[in-house]
Amino acid sequence: MGPSGTIDGVSTYPEAKIPEKLFDDPEREARWRARFSAPRVSLPDWARDAPQRSLYVSNFSGTWELYAWDRDADKHRQVTDRPNGTFHGTLSADGEQIWWFDDTDGDEFGSWRVEPFASGEARPALPGTHPGYPAGLELGRSVIGMGMSTDDGVTVWVVRDGKPEVLYEHEQDGGLSAMSWDESMLVISHSEHGDSRHPALRVLRTDGSEVAEKWDGPGKGLDALAFAPVTGDPRLLVLHERRGKEELLIWDVVADSETEIELDLPGEVSADWYPDGEALLIAHTHHARTTMHRYDLAAKTLTELATPPGTVAGASVRPDHAVEYVWSSAATPSLIRTVSADGEDRVLLTPPGDRPPGSEALTDVFVEVPYGPNDTVHALVARPAGAPDGPLPTVFNLHGGPHAADEDRFSAYRAAWLDAGFAVVEINYRGSTGYGSAWRDAIEGRPGLTELEDVARVHDWAIEAGLTTPAQSVVAGASWGGYLTLLALGTQPERWAGGVAGVPVADYVSAYADEMEPLRAYDRALFGGSPEDVPDVYEKASPITYVDQVRVPTLVLAGDNDPRCPIQQILNYLDRLGQRDVPFEFYRYDAGHGSLVVSETLRQVAAEIHFARRAVGLG
Repeated sequence: MGPSGTIDGVSTYPEAKIPEKLFDDPEREARWRARFSAPRVSLPDWARDAPQRSLYVSNFSGTWELYAWDRDADKHRQVTDRPNGTFHGTLSADGEQIWWFDDTDGDEFGSWRVEPFASGEARPALPGTHPGYPAGLELGRSVIGMGMSTDDGVTVWVVRDGKPEVLYEHEQDGGLSAMSWDESMLVISHSEHGDSRHPALRVLRTDGSEVAEKWDGPGKGLDALAFAPVTGDPRLLVLHERRGKEELLIWDVVADSETEIELDLPGEVSADWYPDGEALLIAHTHHARTTMHRYDLAAKTLTELATPPGTVAGASVRPDHAVEYVWSSAATPSLIRTVSADGEDRVLLTPPGDRPPGSEALTDVFVEVPYGPNDTVHALVARPAGAPDGPLPTVFNLHGGPHAADEDRFSAYRAAWLDAGFAVVEINYRGSTGYGSAWRDAIEGRPGLTELEDVARVHDWAIEAGLTTPAQSVVAGASWGGYLTLLALGTQPERWAGGVAGVPVADYVSAYADEMEPLRAYDRALFGGSPEDVPDVYEKASPITYVDQVRVPTLVLAGDNDPRCPIQQILNYLDRLGQRDVPFEFYRYDAGHGSLVVSETLRQVAAEIHFARRAVGLG
């Protein structure tokens, strides 16, 4: 016998069926695959003192890897080449070196490596430090700050003259957030008060002496965004939530004085500095869409930048005040664009090859709820092109996080479901970000079941509106969405024809024991303590508690090296599910919390949609 669910290393669980092709129509088959495999790029980063040198992530090789871009020569080169891909990297201040994070098979635990920008062998970046999960990295001209989390807590080092010295250590979760432009101060985000969902800030000099501390009290977090990009300037840009949503303040950390920035915008904001420190680039999110603005600090004026309706997933300001950003909408694949200081908007970077095919637009639905803290649950609905008016097979795709949100952005995954004839419903349930602090925190003390109340309300709306029926409804999601999927199958079995759970939490007590420490800290803040402290809360929130009530076909996907939703707790669930007369399938792969390999992603999506079509009777 081998591990749970295996005999001599061979799985005893029913394996997921992976079709050679999803569609008989060659055009439709090529279209859904092209959305995943067509070359794409992330928003380029650039070196602080050498802005002509940039770094971005691309799937051009078939695996997401880091690429260096010399803008002056317009030359691109692939930097990393690892079997499971590479996603985290940055440039030294002078642009001479590329730092990238080296984990093992997607397990997110590892060390930073460094190599020359032009080309060369990679080497360990900071000998004398220990490996861990990344917890912040700041690269200056003469000072380096680096944080790592392990099961023992968080450690932050400061490096001067090539020698790492411990600047901060604590058993509670935290990390390095920012470094001043003159490299004399570092900002630590910490949860020494025991709540990593609502962190505090501490500013330290590089010798370890304290400059200032800021904490807004229980239930109110602070997020350090960046110091003003001016030498000797002690102003730190900070996100706060004192009035029930994320807003901005500027903190003079030396004088320990602050100025709150009040903006006449209905949603939540984030920001970055303009290079002269006299203005802010504001990203405003409201009802799953983004607008961008320039805010002049002296005049207190807000000017909107012209961007199309949709979502800006990242933006930054170049030294010449041009704003580079990545934009998409549900119908239009992402573009890397730039707006010059005089307002000219153009495409900045286009990878070689064909663009991904587009998809369908989203419709907003606001479903009334009687329980607050908001009056409605916001859902985003997409229908297949040319679909009839009658009830449709529908996937209720639940986002991960839970501190995240579905947006009007392009998704190859959503588009594949539409091509397969499914309507897609995405729900920004309680716990989602972008709808106020009270909405985000409403799941504390009762996670899982709270979100599913919102899902049920939207599902009721979909049935009453004639969009779908329970016999045509599939619930699906990955990570936290996978957790909610399994919980829904056990607590709402009458609503669903089938479920697709990717990298889920399935047995919460077992997951807590095996997951990475930053997530254990997050769980303690979310649940009100550890499983030993509040066992009843974990039991009520755990899918395995309700496994005997599951009665519809279930597909589970899991990575062997996942530190967030570890494999053993999923096997525990499948062992229990296998004792019942309920059809299920299992897809197990050699990576972590998802895959950066395009061919692997295609296999997983094909398995999911093929399974769901059978669950709703489409064959």
